Amino acid sequence: MKPNPLPDSHLFAWRKYYVSFWRVFAAIEADLAAAGLPSLSWYDALYELYLAPGRHLRMNELARSALLSRSGLTRLVDKLEKEKLIERRSCPADRRVQHAQLTDKGVDVLRKIWPVYRAGIAQYFAVHLSAAEARELEKTLAKVAEAFALAETPPQKA
Repeated sequence: MKPNPLPDSHLFAWRKYYVSFWRVFAAIEADLAAAGLPSLSWYDALYELYLAPGRHLRMNELARSALLSRSGLTRLVDKLEKEKLIERRSCPADRRVQHAQLTDKGVDVLRKIWPVYRAGIAQYFAVHLSAAEARELEKTLAKVAEAFALAETPPQKA
């Protein structure tokens, strides 16, 4: 397999993106910790459940949407369940399938995290972009996301 060429401009853009993302992420995590709030991984899982129909997802769907490994999801779900932010439920149609159900307490925690998260996005990220730059970045990242979404689509039967 012949490697695709990687122009320096693309490599430099990747490095800036990568380093910047992790610095913003760390700054927001620090703000959440200072406010006595859970981490972004908790927020992401709770938010994915909040967006889901009926505010519940199969565990494998939650892992995929929250970008967690199976073991990472199990540990996170254990913590969220212990705090009563979610409930595990068996699927009535298939008892082997587990669902995570967002609780009212989970919604409350989500709403407490969001103002700190939003302020961090504004302070560490958005302040550096004009509206036009933000739209252009969104378009670029949508292309990257679409490429992965297409790769995850199962082949159609003939």
